Amino acid sequence: MPLQIEMTSSGKPMVLDLAPIPELYVSYESAQKMKMEAADLISHDLSPRQCCDLELLMNGGFNPLKGFLTEADYDSVVDSMRLTDGTLWPMPITLDVSADFASTVELGQDIALRDQEGVILATMTVTDKWTPNKSREAEKVFGADDKAHPAVNYLHNTAGDVYLGGPITGIQQPVHYDFRGRRDTPNELRAYFRKLGWRKVVAFQTRNPLHRAHQELTFRAAKAAQANLLIHPVVGMTKPGDIDHFTRVRCYEAVLDQYPSSTTTMSLLNLAMRMAGPREAVWHGLIRKNHGCTHFIVGRDHAGPGKNSAGEDFYGPYDAQELFRKHQDEMGIEMVDFKHMVYVQDRAQYEPADEIADKDDVTILNISGTELRRRLSEGLEIPEWFSFPAVVEELRKTRPPRASQGFTVFFTGFSGSGKSTIANALMVKLMEMGGRPVTLLDGDIVRKNLSSELGFSKEHRDLNIRRIGYVASEITKNGGIAICAPIAPYETTRQAVREDVEQFGAFLEVHVATSIEECERRDRKGLYKLAREGKIKEFTGISDPYDVPENPELRLETENVPIDNCAHQVILKLESLGLIKG
Repeated sequence: MPLQIEMTSSGKPMVLDLAPIPELYVSYESAQKMKMEAADLISHDLSPRQCCDLELLMNGGFNPLKGFLTEADYDSVVDSMRLTDGTLWPMPITLDVSADFASTVELGQDIALRDQEGVILATMTVTDKWTPNKSREAEKVFGADDKAHPAVNYLHNTAGDVYLGGPITGIQQPVHYDFRGRRDTPNELRAYFRKLGWRKVVAFQTRNPLHRAHQELTFRAAKAAQANLLIHPVVGMTKPGDIDHFTRVRCYEAVLDQYPSSTTTMSLLNLAMRMAGPREAVWHGLIRKNHGCTHFIVGRDHAGPGKNSAGEDFYGPYDAQELFRKHQDEMGIEMVDFKHMVYVQDRAQYEPADEIADKDDVTILNISGTELRRRLSEGLEIPEWFSFPAVVEELRKTRPPRASQGFTVFFTGFSGSGKSTIANALMVKLMEMGGRPVTLLDGDIVRKNLSSELGFSKEHRDLNIRRIGYVASEITKNGGIAICAPIAPYETTRQAVREDVEQFGAFLEVHVATSIEECERRDRKGLYKLAREGKIKEFTGISDPYDVPENPELRLETENVPIDNCAHQVILKLESLGLIKG
């Protein structure tokens, strides 16, 4: 197919090339042979984020990358958003592994890359192995080494300590059992555009449900660019706390018939977002260029993660648009500005907020994301001018009113602080109210039934708390109440449990702030005495640290306060949050 020449908004020629792009897969016959040979290779089980990255490496979504970045390319991308050959690429795509695994790998060695069920997806020739400066990566890529940023928190607390780099050979795609007809590779989308004769395609990136304002925005964007529309939602990893992709895709499908079928299509992108703001916008543009798009909608604070530790936005509202605009000619994909759409009641239509000349004389309506969540959690009306009834119906299925949702109460404090006693009293009070099943995950009970093989090293204590968090998240997901009462001395582990739970419901951290002196005075089990004598190693508060929660939802003082009163304070807090009915 001959290349078609279009002009960018700056008057420069933009080449529309819908020819197939390079993929990293071998033929079916070679793949079968490699699967047999891979049985003898060292295997790395990919994390969910690595699975997303590998899929887009193999299918050309990350073209021109041929594998996970080498150390030289990583350093260049972190410093200058370019590969060592000068090609624009803003995001480090790295294979992070544990130091133990890295020690088993030699340079030049092939390793098998498997999904979490052990299915081999690719092999990788390890050409580089290094220990990165993660703080430098955070500063350069995300703008700050601040763990309030979800990707920085991931970098420091989830990602492995060592990076491996080298080319990959794709054997098979990861298997997706959901929405299979909606998942297209870059070449499948390019072939679809060629078949329909689409010469311009504007992509709309979203990780949230579509409401009426989004529909109006995308209509206007496609009209302004004189282009067809690709709704291209991310269904890989997004921001912790986002609505799950199953619900979002059902919402998208519910509104697709609001678009003309001949001008609009939808495809799902299995991308692990980093929420990196300006760099992420450029990255998203390059990925959409690989999928055959000519235009890309960039929003205000595009892919921003929210507030930093100081309570300020990580990125300016237009930083992403400015960086994208600077590089769009080189990228070969043109930016379409995201318009902030508001509803003008007097004219019963959506209009761009900055184009309303008579804004002082008309009634302008808008519902923020925070207000939408409040209305959902409290079961309040969501007007039809804001969203489609079918979308609201799907959201209400997944997000019932808070008083019907599952939640977790997580007590933390020193041994002997009164956590277990208060947790038991709270459990009885909640069971007395009825309505939802209540499960107590007390530290001693979990040790006996879930973690009997674990010791008390930092690693084992972290693992024990993560197990508690996993069980609590499952209880919360299924509409129950989980009450957890471990010591949980480390802030990073408590934060990880919070993220696990908040995917599905509310998380209430309760710091039982009994002093170490009072706990030692109580010492019913004689543990403090043994710790003072050195007979118990790594004992929290004596020979091992306790990270005092900085901003728990509730802090309880137990000295000279009846247990019943402490439990009642938790009940009052749950009522104030709408989790139980007063």
